Amino acid sequence: MRWNARRTAESPRPGFFPWLLFACACALLLAGCGARDTLERQEAFVFGTRVEVVVYGLDRSQAREALAEVLQEFDRLHRRLHAWQPSELTRLNAAFAAGRTVAVDADMAALLGAVQSAAVRGEDLFNPAAGALIAAWGFHADEFLPRRPDPALRDALVAARPRMADIDIVPQPDGGAAVSSRNPAVQLDLGGYAKGYALDRAAALLRARGVCCALINIGGNVMAMGSKGGQPWRIGIQHPRKPETLAAVELHDGEAIGTSGDYQRYFELDGERLCHLIDPRSGEPVRHTQSLTVLMPAGPDAGARSDADSKPLFIAGRDQWQALAQRMGVSQALRIDADGSMDMTAAMRARLRD
Repeated sequence: MRWNARRTAESPRPGFFPWLLFACACALLLAGCGARDTLERQEAFVFGTRVEVVVYGLDRSQAREALAEVLQEFDRLHRRLHAWQPSELTRLNAAFAAGRTVAVDADMAALLGAVQSAAVRGEDLFNPAAGALIAAWGFHADEFLPRRPDPALRDALVAARPRMADIDIVPQPDGGAAVSSRNPAVQLDLGGYAKGYALDRAAALLRARGVCCALINIGGNVMAMGSKGGQPWRIGIQHPRKPETLAAVELHDGEAIGTSGDYQRYFELDGERLCHLIDPRSGEPVRHTQSLTVLMPAGPDAGARSDADSKPLFIAGRDQWQALAQRMGVSQALRIDADGSMDMTAAMRARLRD
């Protein structure tokens, strides 16, 4: 038995390639800026990956205050939505398993409602209620060991069919909600939604501070605000097997791009690459797709959709992904098959640049 493991949350490796591409893009931007074209940037490590926020054309002190607020919000969300360390999410999961109702505030109630909508849109292939399957494969750990779950446990978790629709969210007079689950197998893991949700939160915070032009990157999930000196922000789409770009995309104000891939959180066991993206129908890691990128138009949930909507398309596979994309209203998407071949929608092809 041969294996090779990639580290997770506290290791810098999982987001290395998207970080490299984004850093290179920012280096080019900096090189082209004059004294009046100020770029301020700050970096951090949250959500199990590297994040970077760049603000353009703002007074340095104002920019730094805005950047500090965004990074504080990222840290707050990371601690609140952690799937295995003590958090608001683990409190919910314990209540679901015990059949108890728990009170949540307005923000959490709205978030859970939005995740339910995303799951419906993705026809439950995007299934944040199946966190127990992610844990069974060993991905709920800061450093995971290559292992396969006991087949009986895997099959039992699949048969239990936990879904976001199993969660009842009852509004309360204080603006919060009483939350419970009809299915004790529901265990939330918002790893497929939190980064995109954080993009939307960051953009709202920056706009509230008068920032018009910025680029927000959370491990390869990227949102653009405004432009860089009248020019669109230019981002590279990562090659899933090499530290280089497949192509570039120009992002316009409010657009967001996100990629689901088998190259960040995975391990190799008995010659197989087993990633953290689990098909809830089989309980097995997806093997037929290397990466799936979606580009979302501007909107209040563009960031969240850039994160969540790539998952069901990644899981759907070669013959079903484009039909599912149409049903989901995703017009711009690019897929890399397990054999390395590339396919994309016509709208996405029109957006690619050399």
